[in-house]
Amino acid sequence: MFDQDFTSAILASISAMSAWEIAAVILALTYLFLAMREKISCWYAAFASTAIYFFLFWDVSLLMESALQVFYLVMAVFGWWQWRSHQDKQQNIKIHRWPISTHLLVLATISGLTLLLGYFLEKTTSAALPYLDSFTTLGAIVTTYMVTRKVLENWIYWIVVDGASIYLYLDRGLYLTAALFLLYVILVIIGFFQWYAIYKREKQSEITNLGAVLDNQATTA
Repeated sequence: MFDQDFTSAILASISAMSAWEIAAVILALTYLFLAMREKISCWYAAFASTAIYFFLFWDVSLLMESALQVFYLVMAVFGWWQWRSHQDKQQNIKIHRWPISTHLLVLATISGLTLLLGYFLEKTTSAALPYLDSFTTLGAIVTTYMVTRKVLENWIYWIVVDGASIYLYLDRGLYLTAALFLLYVILVIIGFFQWYAIYKREKQSEITNLGAVLDNQATTA
């Protein structure tokens, strides 16, 4: 019975999708695929998808989700500028990792703000799952910034945020969006291994170049 209800809900959601929603989904997936390959054009797809989602969420009165899209728009421009400015200087931003202390600080900040914002929403609004909604929103903000700076662990953060979003959307009856986020989780895992391979290759190249410099200095001396 549950499977039949779930399948029926998915089919109903697909039939109810507007052309704009379909375009937003395609552009969002395009952004993810391009970001996995470190293509600067990913930010164009991100901006277009986010602009569409801003109006879609506003139209169905998901005000916080709509407000989050404004941040995404700003980050799309910021990410493009960051990647482009380094590209113009022929100094691409390299994939790098944050130290454990930075991650602990970020996680503590997200947790604290989630409790504060969740409590505020719970007491002042009729928001569903205010704490989970707050967590996914704050987590998405931090993780999007990590993408603009090419922090390797952004993919791990996305796994957690998108995974939590699946439950959030299922609870709201947004089965198609939940299915989309399930696909995101799969793609994000692939993205992590792709960036990790690039990260290891760049690190090995740096070690090789450093060794060559040291050998040259020793020969000169």
